[in-house]
Amino acid sequence: MSVKDGEGGAPSQDGRAYDLQVYPRLSADCPSCCTLKVPKEATAASVIQDAALALGLDPQRLYVLAEVKECGGEEWVLESGDLPVQRVLLWPRKAQEQHPQSEGFYFLLQERNRDGTIHYVHLPALWKEQEAQKLAARGFLPPRHDDFDDLCNLPALNESSILDNLRNRFHKKKIYTYAGSILIAINPFKFLSIYNPKYVKMYENHQLGKLEPHIFAIADVAYYAMLRKRVNQCIVISGESGSGKTQSTNFLIHCLTALSQKGYASGVERTILGAGPVLEVRLFVFV
Repeated sequence: MSVKDGEGGAPSQDGRAYDLQVYPRLSADCPSCCTLKVPKEATAASVIQDAALALGLDPQRLYVLAEVKECGGEEWVLESGDLPVQRVLLWPRKAQEQHPQSEGFYFLLQERNRDGTIHYVHLPALWKEQEAQKLAARGFLPPRHDDFDDLCNLPALNESSILDNLRNRFHKKKIYTYAGSILIAINPFKFLSIYNPKYVKMYENHQLGKLEPHIFAIADVAYYAMLRKRVNQCIVISGESGSGKTQSTNFLIHCLTALSQKGYASGVERTILGAGPVLEVRLFVFV
């Protein structure tokens, strides 16, 4: 993939168009490269669409664009909203202006399977478990999942897939699942040993989604956002009767108290916990 001023195509906000060379890895009879003129603000999704049109590919199939930097052993699949031109502008000058694949900086167009994995026609032995794990660790091959800890990552997002995913996780005693920044909790109606102080420490000051979904992660994000931004934070707990709202409230208070006082219980905590069942707290604002 190379970048230079284009004479045609869609202009960027800076008045420039860029020539992008995309190398497909799809089949033996597919052209080795296609050149597109795109603005700087072009997303990976639009580049994929234009490349598929230019190459005459089946529009019903799914494709991904991967950035390859061989010098660092990096191969990364771009998200649909990523900007390929801006990535190229971070490459070495020689790679920006003119480079074949032998230069080690380029983009690949690959086919995505319906389950989210990538179909590699050039690596017939890829699905050996060890090789697949290596590529997944490098970010090029999406890891195979029996379940997803964030519903937004489901390959197909519909009521059936959501319920199946929640059911699979529940059977594995994973009662928490993210939907973006929202935490979904399924009441197990029994005690699980995932609320002791070591879990408070584990989730302390971590970005949401980096670790397995947990109610302590929500409390931690709210607590540190309050300290960082000096703005009141709000946690809303909602659900049907018997879904576990009161118990979730107790877990939140325990976690927030541990974070603020480094594990020492206080009279304030005991007062709030004692009043919770009476008041049926649904909304907390922490100052």
